[in-house]
Amino acid sequence: MNSDLVARYNYDEFTPEKFLPWMRFESSPQLGEKGPDFSLWELDGTETTLSECWSGYAYLIVEFGSFT
Repeated sequence: MNSDLVARYNYDEFTPEKFLPWMRFESSPQLGEKGPDFSLWELDGTETTLSECWSGYAYLIVEFGSFT
């Protein structure tokens, strides 16, 4: 694990200079486009994929990181 990367991600205050480097909305799929498929892990450690998650729904919102 890259400890410098973890330290930068776990910033101590929510200020633009600390969170803006992580915001890359221009790299995100546009509304209505399918997102890229990739592996995910359930809390019990079982592996799944994003496509398995979205297969049962018309819309799926996936949150990554800390938005609270």
